[in-house]
Amino acid sequence: MTETDPSTTSPTTTPVHDLRETVEERKATGKLARKRAPRGALARWDETSRGHDALETIVAQNAIRDPGLLPVRHGRMVASPWNYYRGAAAVMAADLASRPHSGLLVQLCGDAHVLNFGLWATPERNLMFDLRDFDETLPGPFEWDVQRLAASLVVAAREDGLKAATADEAVITAVEAYRDRMARCARMSELSLWYDGTHVDSLISYFTPADRELIAVHIEKESRSRTHLGAFAKLTSMVDGRPRIDEDPPFRFAIDDEEQDALTDQFLAGYRMTLREDRRFLFDRFTPVDVVRQVVGVGSVGMRVYLVLLEGRSGSDPLFLQIKQAGPSAYESCLGRSQHDNHGARVISGKRALQTATGIFVGWGSFRGRDYYVRQFRDMKIILDIKLLAPCLVEFAAACGETLARAHARSGDAVAISAYLGKGSQFATALRDFARLYADQNERDHAQLERAIAAGTVASAPGW
Repeated sequence: MTETDPSTTSPTTTPVHDLRETVEERKATGKLARKRAPRGALARWDETSRGHDALETIVAQNAIRDPGLLPVRHGRMVASPWNYYRGAAAVMAADLASRPHSGLLVQLCGDAHVLNFGLWATPERNLMFDLRDFDETLPGPFEWDVQRLAASLVVAAREDGLKAATADEAVITAVEAYRDRMARCARMSELSLWYDGTHVDSLISYFTPADRELIAVHIEKESRSRTHLGAFAKLTSMVDGRPRIDEDPPFRFAIDDEEQDALTDQFLAGYRMTLREDRRFLFDRFTPVDVVRQVVGVGSVGMRVYLVLLEGRSGSDPLFLQIKQAGPSAYESCLGRSQHDNHGARVISGKRALQTATGIFVGWGSFRGRDYYVRQFRDMKIILDIKLLAPCLVEFAAACGETLARAHARSGDAVAISAYLGKGSQFATALRDFARLYADQNERDHAQLERAIAAGTVASAPGW
């Protein structure tokens, strides 16, 4: 497994296996990493070690965003510490970079909080549980994703009014599930590991018998409605005999004809060439009929996002594509520039490395000097609401921990990472303590944003 220069926090290369190393040598690499980043040391968080100001880091991200949507971004982030955490991946990236790391590299998700795990349909129409969004993906130390997940569980538990003991249990459960799944990955053949995934039925099995029916009913309902046909029925109206996407300013709004024509002609032509050749045959059977801008998520607000409606040749076969602006990963300031010239390509490359399978329409391109990636919209994508998960957060945490380990093992060295983690509870206990401290830090950072908005130095508008 590629290592890093221990004198710096910036990895020297992308994650690769050294095929010349034996299993024993890979285990030794993992154990050696404990000297660079002792597992017990991961428990600590000291605000005075920060080399940045959280508010300044948030505001700095606004430079590439649509100025008209920045108040909405701030309004969503200030709504609660949980919403702040979702939008503050760059803050945590800078914080993690201020600490020693293991040097055991994987393709990071970059924003592995608890609601960045969800369900989606594979090209074979299997409903799978996996990581969802990869805007911050970059090669980096594996533990950074695990720490992001751990802290999110405490922040989410506090949001739901759960006891501190429940939050602690959720973190321990997630991290131990990560450890155990990584150990299993270390014993798997390369092909078995690559084919491994979590089917919806396996996800439901994580929950207690009392919760399974509730979760299963929710998933079944959402999977029926969150489809291209469901989106067409919910989001469009017929205007002069043609379907048009309904506006809902400022969250979904029309663009001028010139921009729409440029997007559907120039951008889509370039995007088409990033599709696999067989999928171009399918894409060519659709014609774009309408485009709007939309606001999505929390951390993504202000990034330019287009929703494109295309029609198949039958006239009753809609396809929605989401075209989302991609900027530099929040981790590039500490891990170095991406090897990809186009940040949309970076996102899709990370998505393909981490997910069991990817959608048939994923691709990328550039438009008016900005990078974008493309994916199918509402293709049975299901997020389990944090309120729904509150009574069963511990069980869901286990599913997230195992899924993250499987994703990391696809690009990283599972043998070395498993050797670093060991068989005991030291890593899990350390991350439990870190998660508590970082959740406290997140609350202080959220309060800083509240004060800035109250003082008028940061503009805010209703987020929803």
